[in-house]
Amino acid sequence: MMNIAIAGGGIGGLAAALAAARAGHTVQVLEREAEFEELGAGIQLAPNGFRALERLGVEEAVRARAVHVDALRLLDARSGRALTVLPLGGSYQRRFGHPYAVVQRADLHAALLQACHAHDRISLQPGTTVTGYRNLPGAVRVLTAGGRTVDADALVGADGIRSKVRAQLVGDGPPTVSGHTIHRTVVPMRDVPPDLRWNSVNLWAGPGRHFVHYPIAGGERLNLALTRDDGARDAVAGVPTGRDEVLAGFPGLHPDARRLLGLGRDWRTWVLCDRMPTGTWTDGRVCLTGDAAHPMLQYAAQGACMALEDAVALGETLTGSSPDVEARLDGFARSRRERTARVQEVSRWMGHSLYHPGGAEAEARDALLASLSPDGLMDAVEWLHAHDLGRARSDGARSRTRAVPAESRASAVPAGNR
Repeated sequence: MMNIAIAGGGIGGLAAALAAARAGHTVQVLEREAEFEELGAGIQLAPNGFRALERLGVEEAVRARAVHVDALRLLDARSGRALTVLPLGGSYQRRFGHPYAVVQRADLHAALLQACHAHDRISLQPGTTVTGYRNLPGAVRVLTAGGRTVDADALVGADGIRSKVRAQLVGDGPPTVSGHTIHRTVVPMRDVPPDLRWNSVNLWAGPGRHFVHYPIAGGERLNLALTRDDGARDAVAGVPTGRDEVLAGFPGLHPDARRLLGLGRDWRTWVLCDRMPTGTWTDGRVCLTGDAAHPMLQYAAQGACMALEDAVALGETLTGSSPDVEARLDGFARSRRERTARVQEVSRWMGHSLYHPGGAEAEARDALLASLSPDGLMDAVEWLHAHDLGRARSDGARSRTRAVPAESRASAVPAGNR
């Protein structure tokens, strides 16, 4: 049994804590905020995310608050024409073994938090900001902003895109500003006209911008997000934004989408950031997970799913009696680097080539999507949605992943935003 410290009490950190505790270790979760809480609106969970939640013992709790949408729909933002639709019913669920659903971020976090509270090997420590670490002989010393130190057998950096653990471990500076601005809000479903209460994830794609909406909170609210490729260079997060500014950001929008966009009131704005994949995930007894290891743009809707997969993979590498902690953490990193780097790459590709093209590029996209049947779409997302951590360790599964052609990435089509 090891004593493991985890920097960060968000979705990735709590999932990692559960996985490590279920592997038989004691865990301290060090969270900088005064309370364990999660901000933000909607998260999309593909079957690979639900498969990880099942391994963590919280799938049913998350399903209870999730909205099981009927389809992923990519629409032309001006004409309203459906460019492609991926049905998520019986055939999809039989193939992938789990549903595709949307959930309020706070509901997912609450399910993980409740499970951590209930586990006698997990200690939750809010108000503790991790600032760095020192590798010692046979241990790691975690440094905090208050001067307190925590000695542990291993440290997991799950402290997000601006991770202090990553800053020391990788030293690659601030995140990369994407040049894309996103406006987000949530509206009560009772305010949505009945004819627009679609039980699907809907993404309206136009030149240099797109608009996505879907129900969350058990269907009680509608998540709205508008993204513009506007060349923004300053990273901002959660800045209040006027309704008129948001509406002006998408001229020529189809009337149905315009009606929905007009429902938003309390808009907030972010400038999206990510990082290039790194091959450096570990330093002695320290490793990175989630957004600290592989922050990605939201276009593949896989950020949370990748963090959940990380947690399960970490728990598996920590299972057993091997005393070589560094070798275990290196094994975890090797098992995850290739897959997460590919999802980072695909997320960037989708934003540029799937959601925002215009002119001839948009026509080429439309032709590609029109050539894919529902079965073809499922074939192309299999590497992502059907991922099984145990199976992926075999050479055959790895070769199947690499064999998916680049153009088939269009299958992740309408996933789009968190």
